Amino acid sequence: MSVSFLPRWETKTDLPAVIDLFSGCGGLSFGFLSAGFPVKAGLDVSEAAVQTASYNLSWRHGESGGHFCGDITVATPEMFSGFIGPEGCIVIGGPPCQAYSQIGKGKLRSLGEDRYHLNDERGQLYRHFLRMAIELDARAVVMENVPEAINYGATNVPETVCKILEKNGYSAIWTILNAADYGVPQTRERLFVLAIKNSEGHAPAFPLPTHRSIDGSIGVYRQRFNSFSKFPHFVFPPESNGELKPWVTVGEALSDLPVLFPSPNSRYRLYELNVLLKYASPPKNEYQKLMREWGGKTGDFVSGHGYRNTPRDFRIFERMEHDDNYPVAVKIAEELLEEACAIEGIDPAEDPEAYRKLRRKIVPPYDPGKFQDKWKKLHPDKPSHTLVAHLGVDTYSHIHPWEPRGISVREAARLQSFPDSFLFQCNMGEAFKQIGNAVPPLLSHAIATKLAEIMNGG
Repeated sequence: MSVSFLPRWETKTDLPAVIDLFSGCGGLSFGFLSAGFPVKAGLDVSEAAVQTASYNLSWRHGESGGHFCGDITVATPEMFSGFIGPEGCIVIGGPPCQAYSQIGKGKLRSLGEDRYHLNDERGQLYRHFLRMAIELDARAVVMENVPEAINYGATNVPETVCKILEKNGYSAIWTILNAADYGVPQTRERLFVLAIKNSEGHAPAFPLPTHRSIDGSIGVYRQRFNSFSKFPHFVFPPESNGELKPWVTVGEALSDLPVLFPSPNSRYRLYELNVLLKYASPPKNEYQKLMREWGGKTGDFVSGHGYRNTPRDFRIFERMEHDDNYPVAVKIAEELLEEACAIEGIDPAEDPEAYRKLRRKIVPPYDPGKFQDKWKKLHPDKPSHTLVAHLGVDTYSHIHPWEPRGISVREAARLQSFPDSFLFQCNMGEAFKQIGNAVPPLLSHAIATKLAEIMNGG
């Protein structure tokens, strides 16, 4: 797996400055930075995310950086004009997806009619993204979001975005890319809009894939591509005529990282995110080598080992098989309860109160009929399923493939293709949330490399 990384001080002077709106922790920006674009400034409403982006994109390289914490609805182009040089700028970013995503819609409905997703102001923030891009006279625009944005009420958001850009002198297209096709150990389908000013004289295009599924499986949205062809600005993702590598698996991504909790009887330790532990082994494959070297070599130690203490469930995790979900976990918990009753001599009929107390200690309370995928144990021979921001609340959706626990912050970062040198200067919950919200840097790098090639006349 060959990825060309250019350190901050070696960014290409002939490429436009990057302004990252809704920057999050900097996953999209990092991919552009590593492709040679000078990442000059960004904006996000989360102070913790801005701190993470600022550190990794600027401060660690001795630069002050221009990442701001703020509200895009009151932002002005003047905030960023001082960061733009003679090569102009491109504007990138991922407007909030909660109003579009299935998870977000369900959450909003549960909070009442006034929070219904079509009433959620975040659903219109893409318009402010476009306002800033147009007023900054961006030479190119890259916007990322969840595929559900195709059907936001009666609005196809990417089509609307493309039409607005087209009216303002851009050539614009959109598609859905799977991160696994670009070397990310995660099947993550995301929508991308790519636009280039007509005055550039170049047509927008998406990058060729570098990886493929070995069993022929495809994403949910890829199955619907033929139906999307009715939309004027939709394009099919390009297909490579060359030989592609197999999708990177969870095992390939994680097997060299430190062992943290080998058995349910292990002592739990809350690792601060700056604690360094030695790798379990030298890198075993190209992906692990890349994660240790891309963005700066890490040596023999790595940070980010925080994982959650869930003592009720460690034994359940141990007995789960790979790909097992929540209903299976509940069955295992019921078996553990039965075993505990036998050991402690508790008869549910004779001592119902003792039985209820023991049940609360062993069996998770959620209805397995409503939470099919609330828990899932990762399979080491497959890419991970999609990481989401809910990791900031709990990590039951991604149970470690070998150890009886949820994944750690560094493991989540690996599954998103953040290199080990990318540090999270925040608490564990914030780190998980930032990672789940991010654009995988390897996918971003592929898009940025293609855009640089186009803008340089390639």
